[in-house]
Amino acid sequence: MVSSVVCLAGGVGAAKFLDGLAHYHPPERITVVVNTGDDLEYLGSHISPDIDIVTYTLAGVVDPDRGWGFKSDTYHCMEQLERYGAETWFRIGDADFATHLLRSAYLQQGFTLSEVTERIRNALEVKVRILPMSDDRVATKIKTPEGLLDFQEYFVKRKFSDRVEDVTYEGADHATPADGVLDAVKKSDVIILCPSNPILSIGPILAIPGIREGLAKARGRIVGVTPIIAGKSLKGPLDRIMQNLGLDVSSYGVAQLYKGVLDGFVIDEADKALTSKIAALGIHVRQTNTLMDSPEARVRLARETVSLAEGIRK
Repeated sequence: MVSSVVCLAGGVGAAKFLDGLAHYHPPERITVVVNTGDDLEYLGSHISPDIDIVTYTLAGVVDPDRGWGFKSDTYHCMEQLERYGAETWFRIGDADFATHLLRSAYLQQGFTLSEVTERIRNALEVKVRILPMSDDRVATKIKTPEGLLDFQEYFVKRKFSDRVEDVTYEGADHATPADGVLDAVKKSDVIILCPSNPILSIGPILAIPGIREGLAKARGRIVGVTPIIAGKSLKGPLDRIMQNLGLDVSSYGVAQLYKGVLDGFVIDEADKALTSKIAALGIHVRQTNTLMDSPEARVRLARETVSLAEGIRK
């Protein structure tokens, strides 16, 4: 019987999965370790995009069309900043800005990112525990023919149009896991790598010294969910990044990136032909419909993922 679940997450796909999981499994027994390699300082504010996407989604306040920001948000602040001639390529709604201003104020007062995240989570009445991967600064950097780009410059400002030559996680070598991360991993019954970009979202988490080692020692079963269906990522640049880096653009290619970490992997029915190749990596495989195009589909995928973990003996 599964009691505690830990998820590694980043991005809209992960947030949708977590929403389904929180409607299937008791949310107070779920801990989410969130990527912060995307964090940025912008217009004087500290922004944690992945933490906010996860928090807003679990709070039921996220913009359902975009998957980020607050639903029905206004942009009066950004409009005024444009009049002042400020850079506004990173679009922030007015209610969303309140989160960033509060986070920045608390950080300036000496609170850790973990402590600030906890305050915001409680204020929005989210029952799932949300932890940043680290309270130390880690920055995902994208090497392109045009030079080394900050993640958000590559992803938002340049709309991931550049060819990716390499991805690095600046500061990861000297970072430590946030308080509670390793303990949650150690005590969990199931650990899930959400359907996130394995290079841009899960990669930074695994790059923090101690986390990959903690997973290797964990008593819980570790399962992942593919973010690629039939060679295509449903959202974001994963497929083109994998192609740029010479990786197999498929759920098998994702499984290769997670080899040595995963006990099980959920893939889409469209990729059932890859089952034996993934199994040859020593990973148990389950095929199902991984599209999360409705609340019911999110719950069903979460249930299937936990069920796969329950059936694996360690």
